[in-house]
Amino acid sequence: MVDAAHFYTGLVADLYAELRSGRPDRAMVERFVRRYGEPALDLGCGDGDPMLELRAAGLDVEGLDASPDMLRRCAAAAAERGLTVTLHEATFETMALGRTYRSIYAATSNWNLLPTDDHLRAAFVALRPHLHPEGAALLTFFVPERRADATGWSKRRVLGDGSEIAVTVLGVRRDEGERTEVTRLRYERVRQGETERLERDWCIHWASPAALTEMAEAAGLAVRSARDVHGHAHDGSTEFALVVKKD
Repeated sequence: MVDAAHFYTGLVADLYAELRSGRPDRAMVERFVRRYGEPALDLGCGDGDPMLELRAAGLDVEGLDASPDMLRRCAAAAAERGLTVTLHEATFETMALGRTYRSIYAATSNWNLLPTDDHLRAAFVALRPHLHPEGAALLTFFVPERRADATGWSKRRVLGDGSEIAVTVLGVRRDEGERTEVTRLRYERVRQGETERLERDWCIHWASPAALTEMAEAAGLAVRSARDVHGHAHDGSTEFALVVKKD
């Protein structure tokens, strides 16, 4: 299994933007940052979505990601748009940036990439010293629904340069006891008659809002709200967000 710090590297990083399944809710994040203030920190900024849009809107937002390849792509995209960005390479569990932020957010449920409860607990511990006393963190999560075997599912695209790219599901292993789901993926790019191919395991891990609240509280944090991603009170939705502050 490839951990999250290395999954989004190489060919996976190159194809990520074109093959991703969804987009973060930029409006939700911008509302959050404008409410709690700047500076802000994008946890798992990847190639810059939505951080670069927030920078273009004049907000003071820094980015953090564990993948050096994704950070390089983010820096290149920022340069193309004439934006100045501050980027940090670190995992959620080990970040030590030496400053505090009024707004911290993880907009793409990337805390689901932390493979165990111990990793989640360590991430909450690392988060706390980065929060301004009056600041808050917005953390989005999801619980994957059990579904029919997705083996063989594929997403393909033809890009403007004529290259063909694809991601294909080779198999899925789900463990309800460990609350993990591992999807074996094959990434491919055919360009000028040459084929690049890479197979990796994408692992997600989930926990309930109640369990996450316990972990946050053990780290000296307080969960101020647990809501679905549309801002309504959490009622068992498979997608939800926690707003966390210093206790």
